[in-house]
Amino acid sequence: MSERTTDTAGPATETFTAHRNLLFTVAYEMLGSAADAEDVVQETWLRWSAVDLAEVRDRRAYLVRIATRQALTRLRTLARRRETYVGSWLPEPLLTTPDVAEDVELADSVSTAVLLVLETLTPTERAVFVLREVFAVEYDEIAEAVGKSPAAVRQIAHRARAHVAARRPRESVSPAETRRALAAFQQAVETGDLSELLDMLAPDVVLVGDGGGLRQAIPNPVRGFPHVARVLSAGLPTLGARAHVEPTEVNGHPALLIHLDGEIDDVLTLRMEAGQITALYVVRNPEKLTRLTSPTHFTR
Repeated sequence: MSERTTDTAGPATETFTAHRNLLFTVAYEMLGSAADAEDVVQETWLRWSAVDLAEVRDRRAYLVRIATRQALTRLRTLARRRETYVGSWLPEPLLTTPDVAEDVELADSVSTAVLLVLETLTPTERAVFVLREVFAVEYDEIAEAVGKSPAAVRQIAHRARAHVAARRPRESVSPAETRRALAAFQQAVETGDLSELLDMLAPDVVLVGDGGGLRQAIPNPVRGFPHVARVLSAGLPTLGARAHVEPTEVNGHPALLIHLDGEIDDVLTLRMEAGQITALYVVRNPEKLTRLTSPTHFTR
């Protein structure tokens, strides 16, 4: 036993390190939480370090299979926890590097809008969708990861694909277009002039805030132009000199970090369609603002 450990410790560590960012990305797309994704990565390592590598044909696939199983277990636990979450739940925002935005499919899959759509899938549907549509894993491999037959996985993939397609943004929006909308929001915060921002709101726009019960936030989504405009008009001009607004990239897309009194207070991301803002997502929960000092490296 000790001889096997000596022989495999180096290769096992090297393989795990080489695929660590991939495993984190898989787990994050399934969970929407960096802290939980990190736990899944650690649990994957514990199981991987005990594997006899001589019996592993495809190390990448084997690692992804372990991570998927661990994420599925955790996802079912999280589903129960979110039933008692205070207010609206939003995915944890993560700073990203420009290379994530350059991979359009990857950036789309980790966007706030798409992660929220994935929340409406069952755990197994979400695992199958993420592995097939984002990481192009073969059906046989997915079947082993989720404990289903390949034929069942194909049916689940078809169902999940149709479900997501009906709910995700219908067209891609250029980063420049999103930055223009964010600049209008920044202007509203810094000057109190909301005219340009209000002009960009869609009639059916929705405003979602996540304070997690730890900071004041809108308890339920605000829907429709008149209601969202009223909330923004009442709140943004009051920030004034206390606020410092910083354009950045979050989850592969342009976003704003809003600092109040020198501390990150919230993160704003948008969903846009046909040149209009259809959703504003504001994360204020301090437990979700802890990874905004350095970028997260998503990969596939």
